[in-house]
Amino acid sequence: MTEENNRDNLFPSQSAAIDEPALPAEPEEVVCYYVQPVEEPEEVVCYYTQPSPAPQSVEGEADTPWYMPAPAGSDRSDDPLFHLGAQNGKKADVSVWREAAEKEKKRRRRGWWIALGCLALAGIVITAVALWPRGGQERPPQSQDGDSASSIVDIFDNSTQTTIPREKGDPSVRLTVTAQRGEELTATDVYAKVNPSVVTVVAEEKVGASVGTGVIMTPDGYIITNAHVISGGKSCWIALDTGATYDAKLVGVDEEEDLAVLKAVDAQNLPAAEFGDSDLLTVGEKAYAIGNPLGIELRGTLTDGIISAVNRQIQVEDGYMTMIQTTAALNNGNSGGPLINASGQIVGINTMKMSGSGWEGEATVEGLGFALPISSVCFVVNDLIAHGHFRGVPTIGVTVVTERSDDGATQVVVYSVEEELGAAEAGIREGDIILAADGQPIAQTSDLLTVRRDHTIGDTMVLTIRRDGETMDLPVVLYSNKGK
Repeated sequence: MTEENNRDNLFPSQSAAIDEPALPAEPEEVVCYYVQPVEEPEEVVCYYTQPSPAPQSVEGEADTPWYMPAPAGSDRSDDPLFHLGAQNGKKADVSVWREAAEKEKKRRRRGWWIALGCLALAGIVITAVALWPRGGQERPPQSQDGDSASSIVDIFDNSTQTTIPREKGDPSVRLTVTAQRGEELTATDVYAKVNPSVVTVVAEEKVGASVGTGVIMTPDGYIITNAHVISGGKSCWIALDTGATYDAKLVGVDEEEDLAVLKAVDAQNLPAAEFGDSDLLTVGEKAYAIGNPLGIELRGTLTDGIISAVNRQIQVEDGYMTMIQTTAALNNGNSGGPLINASGQIVGINTMKMSGSGWEGEATVEGLGFALPISSVCFVVNDLIAHGHFRGVPTIGVTVVTERSDDGATQVVVYSVEEELGAAEAGIREGDIILAADGQPIAQTSDLLTVRRDHTIGDTMVLTIRRDGETMDLPVVLYSNKGK
């Protein structure tokens, strides 16, 4: 860390008490009774990124970082709000920030009055329509069961290109998961184990900054987060739970998979997380999330719930993403943070939540959060580190099923073979029984997936098969599912 990028005052230790000036009052939350809408609203899936830009530099000083520390000896050196007005080592006053906040408050009040006016006008129009003669036709009765849940998913546009400085990754660094669960921990123990491995990710943009969460993958500073967290960023830095900060460079990013890998500059001995096998998750087991909901102020927040569904197909623009569904509360700023099992292992990267469309009278949508399964993330992360981009999932080129043999044991049988891929080239046929992969016994489909997870595109996997009573070893080249 360099002196000019020292952000210790902005990120003090969580154990330190900070006497912060009172912030302007926020509008009170309004809770409405459910009323069937006139038109069916659209359901919205939101990325959890900072909803508004973080504080900006002083006008006319576009290159001055908003996190500039207070001058040494200043009587406000422990005041986080002081940094919002400090620049070039000169003493500044928080009145600049307060004045801007007061303007924002007035603007929001005007917005509330405008919104209330629109609602009143809408009510008049709806009432007039209801009372207007309809040529003898009666108005159809409204459903009272609330089953008209909408189905369209709208995703935040994350196509803005980032210009964060790049760093070439080390191909020998690989994300691995363990199938060993360990004992179940209390929520307190889960937090104590995982929170040191969770970081705040700040991507500074041309105007303001985006705030999200990340997970430490290695002690030397490889960090996993969402692509949309750093989208549009021109520089990036991360903060540990202790308040220590590091500049970060971009190793690789893939917006389709919504994943990015950062590298903390000159980092050593960071507390790396333990990653568990998400393929072993079952519906109903405990789940936890740690992140920075609503930004920096609430960083390090722990929420809990259960695994609601696995392999949930969520429509994202023109395609689908396979996600873990959870009831653990996720909010703006949780993006890129960990979904954790009861053993304190990272099993997912929190990415999106389901929320209401904002339509007046719509039923509240709660407890619908989604995370990328860590076992699927392995391929993406390892490619991002080794190549800077995602080349695709390494595929064998077969469809398999788990069947029960005559002796009661299970076995994996080839159901179909795709042309022009590795399995077809190796001579594998429909009906072949896969006994082993790279010498590891295969009894069910998950066993085969576990072995494949250790490979990348271009590797060769040796499959031991039995066909018509004969056993043979066949080398299979793994090609990308995106094509050769």
